[in-house]
Amino acid sequence: MPFELTILGSSSATPTLNRHPTAQVLNIRERFFLIDCGEGTQTQLTRFKIRHNRISHIFISHLHGDHYLGLMGLLSTMHLQGRTNEIHLFGQPELMDIIELQLRLSQTVLRFNLIFHPVKNYTGAVIHEDEDLVVRTIVLKHRIPCTGFLFREKPKPRKLLINKMRQYNIPFRLFAGIKNGKDYIDDFGNVVPNHELTISAGLPRSYAFCSDTIYDEQMADEVYGVDLLYHEATFMHDMADRAKATYHSTCIEAATVARDANVGKLLIGHFSARYKDLTPLLTEARSVFPQTELAAEGRKFSVLERKEPVGKK
Repeated sequence: MPFELTILGSSSATPTLNRHPTAQVLNIRERFFLIDCGEGTQTQLTRFKIRHNRISHIFISHLHGDHYLGLMGLLSTMHLQGRTNEIHLFGQPELMDIIELQLRLSQTVLRFNLIFHPVKNYTGAVIHEDEDLVVRTIVLKHRIPCTGFLFREKPKPRKLLINKMRQYNIPFRLFAGIKNGKDYIDDFGNVVPNHELTISAGLPRSYAFCSDTIYDEQMADEVYGVDLLYHEATFMHDMADRAKATYHSTCIEAATVARDANVGKLLIGHFSARYKDLTPLLTEARSVFPQTELAAEGRKFSVLERKEPVGKK
């Protein structure tokens, strides 16, 4: 089953001809989660052939315009096209004030139920959980309240070795327990250990989205060992003072977090419009963490199932 991230936008405060403000879509087992929604997001969804009616959850990191100004347009399009399925929206408490004001002034009543979940910006917490997935917030240090999001699959049941199940003539009613790790004990008290009857279904996959933030060495603890990490890298390191003043990070700082967190792969984005060519930013980040890629528009990054953890702490 897929665990795939699609980049819709990678620019910082202002868009460029080739780069849109921040937006990403995460596909986990054919469930679609929109992360941030900068200006032009619905156009990018169309461009990259992602149907917006498949999006069920939207996560907004903070209330700087380049991270949410596309949201009202997207919700309006969903309304105009007759969507009836509910949407869960996560963000700072004031986000709903913005939405309600625009709906009131345009005299619009959405055809679908918009379920708002306010998030706390001062402590990490579980904000969504279902049978497959847990989503936690990551506290970020920006000029205004800002949170990142950590998506992690729940452990999957082990896979049965059917030939072994038949060999020991194990009743079907016991299959579920064995998939969840139980040994088999026959009528004579003989024990068949679980590892002889099953194999691992693969470790849970994970993705961490770290939106706008100043460099924080403690971030490595929050995202330790994740398969895929997105960390903003607005500036090259020769502008470290500018990054600090604006509560942003440099390529070197993002790569340092990835290295210290022992992640599988780093994506850098939220690039300043001053950079026409992004190659130097990638080169700089790779000097610290070689497994770095650019979070450029249209790129897709898949997390494959694995048997061993990315890193051990």
